[in-house]
Amino acid sequence: MIRVNETTIEEKAVLEEMQYHPAESQRDAMLKAAEALIIGELLKQRARSLGFKITSARAQVTEEDYLDRLIAEEVHVPEATEQEIATYFEQNRGKFTTSPLLEVRHILLAAPPGEDKPRIEALALAEEIIKQLQAGGDFAGLARAHSACPSKETGGSLGQLSRGQTVPEFERIVFAAEKGLYTLPVESRYGFHVVWVERKVAGAPLSFSAVREKIRDYLNEKVRHKAIAQYIQQLIADAKIDGYDFSVSQSPLMQ
Repeated sequence: MIRVNETTIEEKAVLEEMQYHPAESQRDAMLKAAEALIIGELLKQRARSLGFKITSARAQVTEEDYLDRLIAEEVHVPEATEQEIATYFEQNRGKFTTSPLLEVRHILLAAPPGEDKPRIEALALAEEIIKQLQAGGDFAGLARAHSACPSKETGGSLGQLSRGQTVPEFERIVFAAEKGLYTLPVESRYGFHVVWVERKVAGAPLSFSAVREKIRDYLNEKVRHKAIAQYIQQLIADAKIDGYDFSVSQSPLMQ
């Protein structure tokens, strides 16, 4: 049982809240759940003390509704200046380019996620196909013989790809690969892929005017997150909390 000023949070509430806080252990999930409930209660108490009447289009008012109103009323969140936006652009020019373009062929050895035997078999076959290709094997012929992707009819060609067109786990590897055969199977939710990068075209630099608003929004959101963390830390410091050792600096919610 936890007490937040004069309000009690029962163990049952913490156990119910745990489902929304996956963690490596039950203890960690319980700590996260307790923190979330304590912070939510502090926000509600502060809103009530200020006489706020929170309304929402949803069926139930959430902690976010209280937090948004409190931040608007009690916290000054500075906006990024033009100089700060320009400085960030100059220091991070490499981040601001158009998507690179790739021409890729692949062979998909399909295997459903979570099924160990089919995935082990698909991995073994992918490794064998890579060996055949390294020995001079015909990619198009191997694609027609083994691939579970419709692209097998065109020699495994996926055409021209830019970022965001494929699943993240596939994209992360392929866009970092050099031209030619990638010598390890690429795992995705669909199975294992044998990948050949035919062509790479680097992304072109973007102008400051093209990314100014994006940088501004990013910097403003970063400052807002920091302001929210500091505001919640102050609520915790001012509260009387029993039954929970709230170490602000270690709290993942604060981070």
